[in-house]
Order: sequence, then C-alpha cells, then structure tokens
Amino acid sequence: MQIGEAASASGVSVRSLRYYEDEGLIVPGRRGNGYRDYCRSTIDRVHAIRSLLESGLPVRLVKAALPHLTDGPVADTDPLCAEFLHEVESYRDRLAARIAALTTQQSALDAFLREARPTGR
Repeated sequence: MQIGEAASASGVSVRSLRYYEDEGLIVPGRRGNGYRDYCRSTIDRVHAIRSLLESGLPVRLVKAALPHLTDGPVADTDPLCAEFLHEVESYRDRLAARIAALTTQQSALDAFLREARPTGR
C-alpha cells in the first residue's frame, strides 16, 4: 500500500511514517516508480512503535527494543537485551521520581487552595 493508505491503516500521519523511516525504525519497500510500498508487517511494526512511544520511551530506546520484540520470552543471556532492560528500568525510575515530585507539588497546591478559600464555600 502507498504511504497515504499506510498512514490511514496504522493511525499515524504520513509525516510520522517518514520520520520513522528517517530514524531507521521502519524500512518500507519501494515500487518501480520510487514510491514507498508498505506491507502488513510494516504496519504492525508501526503499531508497536506507537505503543512504545506512547509509553514514554525515547526514540533511541524504541529503536533498541524493536529487534527484541518477539512472541516468546527473550533470552536472559543476551547482553544487549539486558543492557536495554537496564536502560528502560532507569528511564522508568526517572519517570517515577518526576511523578513523585509533581504529586508533591499538586498536594502543596491543594493545601494552599483549601487554606485560601473562605470558610462556608
């Protein structure tokens, strides 16, 4: 399918598909006229990319994850996989710290608003 059809089928924009290609996340085929040609497996890969990006992972970690996406468990002895998992855990821990800081700020604002509101409201 051509890029417009692939965008519609995958739920991402044409621009996103081009960006994924520029980043090496997908490699669509090419037709004789030079147009991109997207197959079902590329669309499935785009769904996986979107899912990983929506989880908050940066593109560099998504790129590292894609070769390890399989139907079965990934071997624990793969050093690249272990390094990748360590990076994802580190990213998750930084995210948790940011969430904790934001929660603290939100609680402080809630307390301020409770104190600032006139009684009886």
